[in-house]
Amino acid sequence: MEIERLNYMANQIARNLAMQGEATAVSATYQHLADFWDPRMKAAILASDRAGLDPIAKAAVEKLAA
Repeated sequence: MEIERLNYMANQIARNLAMQGEATAVSATYQHLADFWDPRMKAAILASDRAGLDPIAKAAVEKLAA
């Protein structure tokens, strides 16, 4: 899967959750990625430079990397 598509998907999830407040949205986005994304998708987004991610999505991916 192309990184642009993964970034789009992560950003879309983050935007849908943003109304809950930043901290909650980061946690919920992280949880969604951890629970529902295939290991190949997670590996690809973790290996990317994260430049195409919105702040909430970027924070969630960084939390996933930890």
